[in-house]
Order: sequence, then C-alpha cells, then structure tokens
Amino acid sequence: MSQMDSCEMKKYIGVWRFLLVDTREINLTVNYEFFLLGFQNGQRSTIFLFCLLLVVYCGTICGNLLIIILVSTSKNLHTPMYFFISHLSISDILLTTDIVPNMFHILLNNGRSITVNGCITQFYFFCAAEAFECFLLTVMSYDRYVAICNPLRYTSTMTSDRCVILVTICWVLGFSITLMDCITISMLTFCGPNIIDHFFCDLAPLLERACSSTYAIELEVFIMCFPILFIPLTVIIISYINIIVTIVRFQSNISRQKAFSTCSSHLIVVSIFYFTLLSVYLFPKGEETLNFSKLLSLLYTVFTPLINPIIYSLRNKDIKKSLQEMINKNGICSNNIIFSR
Repeated sequence: MSQMDSCEMKKYIGVWRFLLVDTREINLTVNYEFFLLGFQNGQRSTIFLFCLLLVVYCGTICGNLLIIILVSTSKNLHTPMYFFISHLSISDILLTTDIVPNMFHILLNNGRSITVNGCITQFYFFCAAEAFECFLLTVMSYDRYVAICNPLRYTSTMTSDRCVILVTICWVLGFSITLMDCITISMLTFCGPNIIDHFFCDLAPLLERACSSTYAIELEVFIMCFPILFIPLTVIIISYINIIVTIVRFQSNISRQKAFSTCSSHLIVVSIFYFTLLSVYLFPKGEETLNFSKLLSLLYTVFTPLINPIIYSLRNKDIKKSLQEMINKNGICSNNIIFSR
C-alpha cells in the first residue's frame, strides 16, 4: 500500500470516528421524557391549591354529570339547546379529567416526569376538547339565532336528526383537526433541558424543547387557527348582532326580557371561554408573565368547566324544575321503600 493510500485511509477513519462520536452525543441529549414543574410554591400554598383543585374537580364532575343525567331523563329538556348543553358538559368532563388528575400528582410530588408520547397524548385530548367546544359554541349560537330570528322555522330547521349530525361533525372535526397537529409534533426531536415550567403539556413549552425545526408545526397551527378559532368566533359575533337587532325590534318588554334570558347564559359562557383562551395565546410571553400565563391557563382548563354548569343551572328555570322533579321523585321512591320495609 502506498503512502498516499495510507494517508487517505487514515483520513476516512478519522471522519468515521468523528461521525460516531457525534451520533453518540446526539443520542445522549435526546429527551424521551419531560419533567413538569407545575406551581413551585411553599408547602402551605401547595396544600391549599391541592384542596382547592380537589373541590373544584369534584364539583365539575358532579355538576356536569348532573346536567347530562337531567337532559337524558327529563322530557322537558329534550330540546336542541339542552342537547347541545349536555355535550358541552361531556367536553368539560373530558378537558378537566385530562388536566387535573395529572396536576394532583405534580402537587403531591413537587413535579412529575412524563414521557414524550404521554405529553403529546395529553396535549391532543386537551386540544380536541377545546376545538370541539369552539365548534359547539358556534352551533349553539346558530341555534339561538334560528330560535329568535326565525321562530316559525325553528322546529323544521333544528330537528333531532340535524342536531345529532351537527354534534357529530363537531366531535369529528375537533379530534381530526388536532390529530394532524399532534402527528407533526410527534415527528420533532426533543433535546436539551427536559424541564417544562408548566402544569400540563401545552404547545409553547413543547416547541421550546424541540431541537429540530418547528417551522412546519408553527405554520400548521397558524393555519388551523382560522377554522378552529377565528371563523367560529366570527359566526358567533354575526349571529348575536342579528339576535340583538331582532330583540331591539320587539315591541313588548316581556318578549325582550325572555329573549335576552335565553341567550344570556350562552353569551356569558362564550365570553369567558374566548377571553381566557385568547388571553393565554395572545399575551406576550416572558419570564415576568409566565406565572400570570399559568393562572390564565388554570382558569380555562380547570375553573371554566366548573362555571359552565353553574351558569346554565342557576340561570335556567327548566333545569331547576327538572332537578326539583328528580329530587321529589327520588324522595318519594325512597320513602316508599322505607315504608314497604
């Protein structure tokens, strides 16, 4: 072998060794799990937050289950509006169950390790529930628009079959659109520090931990904001503009009050939902605003699912009446059982 061939061989061996060492270093830095910090407070604050979340979670599950049971069992509530409200309750249960049990583990252990796949799965169900609620609130605004602006056509327009189709479309769109984003996220490589200073796996913390290009997912999320957020919000605004114009034209004050009362609950829920959601993702990010962003996220992931059934039950005579009938019926049944013994 000539001296030239020997030099070239050493050069190739050196390059190959460099590639092997570089690959090993990359493999060592790839993250396969994250560590969620949650709220890093004192022990007393942690105990207080745990007890508060436990009460809120139990109240959310019980309140939303109660609405689902009332709507399914009471004939007075077999209308499109209450059918949509029951599915809103299902979405709230899905959302809070996806977030809160994991928060309990974080609070009790001052943080929690979660695999990358588990983190993406949590993010998927969170996004699916939020997207479904965006679509459902839009359908509910259309329902109110038809009921007030075209009352004579309401029965023929909002049939039971059409309501089922609309809700099914909302569920399918919510889970399918967000699935595309999560598939793109799963193709990213995560490396560097694996600590996420949040109480659940949100989009921004995930992208911050990616060492591969995030341009594709950022562009995809930006495009998806139009069918999920802006178009539904535009439809809701247009619906309520027409509703308000129609109500103002009513000559009777009693008719105006009745029309406003039927829309007020839905309008309050829409305002709370979009205000908290847009505040989190449009608020400028930084170290100073991180804790405030956590509080806003806590509001729309934990407290909003609790507020929704309260709003619809406290401001709704039909639900109050159905609840009273169920209590009286169960009370009579229990008394009959006692006397029969």
